[in-house]
Amino acid sequence: MALPSPSPTHLLRSHSSAASTLFISTDNERLYSGDGAGQVVITSTRSLRPLASWKAHTDSLLGVEEWGSQIITHGRDNKIHVWARPEESASIRQGPATLLDLSTPTICYSLDVNALNYCRFSLLEASKQEGLLAVPNLVESALADIWSLPSRQRLHAAIGDPQDTSAAPFSDGRSGSKSGIIMSMHLFHAPTSVPPSSTSTNELRLLCAYEDGSVVLRRRTAPENKQTVEGRGWEVLSKSKLHVESVMAMAVSADHTFALTVSADHLVGRYDILKGASEGTAFKTKHPGNGAIAIRGDGRICAIGGWDGKVRLYSTKTFKLLRTLVYHKQGCQAVTFACAMDPPFGNASFLEEDDSSGDEDEMTIEEKHARARWLIAGSADAKVSIWALMSFEKTSA
Repeated sequence: MALPSPSPTHLLRSHSSAASTLFISTDNERLYSGDGAGQVVITSTRSLRPLASWKAHTDSLLGVEEWGSQIITHGRDNKIHVWARPEESASIRQGPATLLDLSTPTICYSLDVNALNYCRFSLLEASKQEGLLAVPNLVESALADIWSLPSRQRLHAAIGDPQDTSAAPFSDGRSGSKSGIIMSMHLFHAPTSVPPSSTSTNELRLLCAYEDGSVVLRRRTAPENKQTVEGRGWEVLSKSKLHVESVMAMAVSADHTFALTVSADHLVGRYDILKGASEGTAFKTKHPGNGAIAIRGDGRICAIGGWDGKVRLYSTKTFKLLRTLVYHKQGCQAVTFACAMDPPFGNASFLEEDDSSGDEDEMTIEEKHARARWLIAGSADAKVSIWALMSFEKTSA
């Protein structure tokens, strides 16, 4: 039986519109949140004060991500912007800051994209300065493009099955393909042999979840530096269809061994993307209507945000319900875990944070490990909740 729900450790009220996307930096120092009005807020996880707040887009945010010294934002206004990340000023650390005191990040460059899909970008970092960006195709929303950054050169165009998209499109411009438009995507590198050996190399793979409930894994067969069009140079490794409804959200484990999907139905789909031959497995839950999912860094726990506003924690192995987090009154649209620290600290239960601690610029090791167990949720009620999770590790008697 699942334990009763605790209360959020912290609540952030920096948004006036529905919180639609979340991201936390790899060092857990900065929390990024975007909303339905195009506003992005960067919050210090030490002081819980805003470091920056600006209107990045003229429409709802689909995604935001920190990339080295830059920030990538993706909006429904058909734009992706790359910004210079602002530095945290001493004045903000030393005293309360109003949103008017905060500087607006400087835009570095932009990219025109097709945001008809509610599908955010997927970034594969090659370095802190170079990377690959996967987005839906500029014309056909059932296909995918991969761009090189910062050169903004399209390396791979119209990845998918062009013959599948030959049917007449809908009047609103949506794809007439059998699979429908891409709902979520993830670009990653995988070893050519499992388990990896000294002679194996990494190959580029693209995982796409579609409007018809299917999930397709593809790998690049073309040479690394060769540009491809119309799906040539890519082959399908696996295709699964576990959902009856559209895939609403997809998450991939940090080690890229498996992926999870949720939909309007009560199923959670699990896919083995390392071997690339899995048909996928559907796990039944008692709770239909889910719009967000995240996997903890160790891959053992996932968080699913429901349309009922609740966040449910499951084991990714058995999909046993571990805990239900109840606070939001409207749908949960985004969830994310803080990044893990090694070695893990303790087996404490939900932790009480002390907001009145002395020097906010200094954190003890225990406080950093406590922060590494955070789960953050964003809701249509415009609030962002922070929960300090227990470790969920088994302890010996």
